Amino acid sequence: MYGYVAGLPAFLAYFVLGLIFYALFAYAYTALTPHKEFALIRAGNPAAVTAFAGTILGFSLPLASAAANSVSIVDFVVWTVIGALVQILAFYVASATMPGLSERITRGEVAAGIWGGGVALAVGILNAACMTY
Repeated sequence: MYGYVAGLPAFLAYFVLGLIFYALFAYAYTALTPHKEFALIRAGNPAAVTAFAGTILGFSLPLASAAANSVSIVDFVVWTVIGALVQILAFYVASATMPGLSERITRGEVAAGIWGGGVALAVGILNAACMTY
């Protein structure tokens, strides 16, 4: 029976760290963007929901890739931080290619939310794929 759960400590370490990284990423991301994601989401703003969901999914992919490909917890942490930084950069790329993105999301323009979330997701896919060894 022990053989079946031998990896449980590593699973728990990576899983708990992953949850912590989700929270830290969400905090950092929302602190760096000009609009107030959580207030907009609570108010039912579909553009904010779409953009933020794409961002979280975009971060999930490199987070999962880092967990699957890392050789240690330190390696996981390093690649997760890199993934988070790239994802934050994706917001600025999306903003540069759609002027007024943050204001448009605040106004509830769904196209702006789809654009922001789509760029985040696309960057997350590439980011995750580049983390393979």
